[in-house]
Amino acid sequence: MEQWGYMPWYGMIFGPIIMIGVLFIVVRLMGGMGCMQGHYRDVGSKAKSALDILEERFARGDIEKNEFEEKKRTLLDG
Repeated sequence: MEQWGYMPWYGMIFGPIIMIGVLFIVVRLMGGMGCMQGHYRDVGSKAKSALDILEERFARGDIEKNEFEEKKRTLLDG
């Protein structure tokens, strides 16, 4: 006679491990924690300072040298 709901002893050990593994894979494939993904991504990265951004703008040619120096003085004095 076939027993419904019977689980061998190894099923009690490997069953939860397999379920956790599948859940982990699904979460990884979906890209992390959904709406919280951006928050975790920025934790380890170094935030740019205002001076870094100003230097990047000058390097790209968005602002002229005199404007760069004026804004730099303002940032360092303030």
